[in-house]
Amino acid sequence: MSLKRIVKTLAFAGIFIFAAQQVEAQDLLARQAPIDRRMKKVDTLALQNIIHKENLENPSAQLYDDWTNKFAHRATELPDSFKIDLRHFCMPTPSRVITSNFGSRWGRQHKGIDIKVYIGDTIRAAFSGKVRMVDYEGSGYGKYIVIRHPNGLETIYGHLSKQLVSENQVVRAGEPIGLGGNTGRSTGSHLHFETRLCGVALNPALLFDFRAQDVVADNYLFRKSSYERESGEANRMRGKVGNGGYSREEVSGEIAKNDATPNYGEEKLYHKVASGETLSSIAEKRGVTVDQLCKLNHLSRRSRVHSGQILRYS
Repeated sequence: MSLKRIVKTLAFAGIFIFAAQQVEAQDLLARQAPIDRRMKKVDTLALQNIIHKENLENPSAQLYDDWTNKFAHRATELPDSFKIDLRHFCMPTPSRVITSNFGSRWGRQHKGIDIKVYIGDTIRAAFSGKVRMVDYEGSGYGKYIVIRHPNGLETIYGHLSKQLVSENQVVRAGEPIGLGGNTGRSTGSHLHFETRLCGVALNPALLFDFRAQDVVADNYLFRKSSYERESGEANRMRGKVGNGGYSREEVSGEIAKNDATPNYGEEKLYHKVASGETLSSIAEKRGVTVDQLCKLNHLSRRSRVHSGQILRYS
């Protein structure tokens, strides 16, 4: 074999080996890619578990500097805005009877909503969280419970006849935490229910609709600039009427009325959803109820509407 042919043969062999190595390397990368994705997924799950564990140990740590059982509430600096997740909730009581609104009452500020319950009625955690306080205050809350939640809220349950949980206990939404009562500064058996953000009382009617036994939306965006106005509107829409509140007969009649098949007349009217609108805001604007909107458009109260959507309201 001539020298020229030998050199040519070796050159071809080198090129073949180099190409084979590249193919093998590409195959190795291809085989490695799913492993890398799986490892990334494992790392993400591990991180989520760590975050979940930290939330259980110290819910809403980003908003609160400490964890203490020395006070029921202590106001700190509120953020200019804060989005509160209202999903995965449970109504603290099935009672629909509001006997006292949030706001000015008898010359002082009433920091929660009073819901009619009887002594011994089951009271449940509104959201999952960790019990911060289980205590008694004779001149105020009576037997009460404070729970801090990962969504940033603290809820307070007052005038209980019995507390069923202990401090630092982790509870889930809907778990029984106490029994209705008439302890402390109370003129009759009821549940005094508060929702607080950074220790500052927020009107529960902004978040809960007790007569509908539901939250008002999946989220509530707290804004310093508009909170006072929104609170007043919430009392008008979801609070009591007059000094006597809602009686059980009035509530039962309202439920029966809403459950009946409505007569909307012959004319069909429609609303085009604008950005930021909700079923509640549309119902208020068009002078109808959320239930009417839901029935006419085959929606549930939890349905989300989007900009440009066409809804029938009559």
